[in-house]
Amino acid sequence: MDRAEKAEFVSALQDSLKGSSTVVVAHYAGLPVSKMENLRVQMKEAGGQVKVAKNRLARLALKQTELADFSDLLTGPTLLAYSQDPVTAAKIAVKFAKDNDKFVILGGAMEASRLDAKGVEALATMPSLDELRAKLAGLLTQPAAKIASVLQAPGGAVARVIGAYANKSEAA
Repeated sequence: MDRAEKAEFVSALQDSLKGSSTVVVAHYAGLPVSKMENLRVQMKEAGGQVKVAKNRLARLALKQTELADFSDLLTGPTLLAYSQDPVTAAKIAVKFAKDNDKFVILGGAMEASRLDAKGVEALATMPSLDELRAKLAGLLTQPAAKIASVLQAPGGAVARVIGAYANKSEAA
């Protein structure tokens, strides 16, 4: 890369990191290309991204963001997994790390909070924003459904009694 390409790469990475709420840093040494591509596909389907960058360029991009400083994690063959949803990048990375021994999570950041490897794993166990919304919607609609079933129950009981008398009179 020449100087202009490096500056453009740093700028693009910086924009991506500014739009992200969570960044996960991991080592990937010895991971086959097919597995790495699998990680990229999983992350993209979930709404995140995976970027392999030179550590020096990643440090430069990180300086201009509001994310917590995790530049000391950027040593050796590292990759950055990031997403707008606070949980997505962590969930996919932790799941991938369980299936692949050569993928080691080092830590990361969630906005202004720095995370170690255990913090990333804890974040991965939390429900995503969409899951929380679904639970809230379920909790809000559940009382209405119960009220409707209670209101319908007396009418249904009356209809069954009348039906039973009708069947009894037809049988006699």
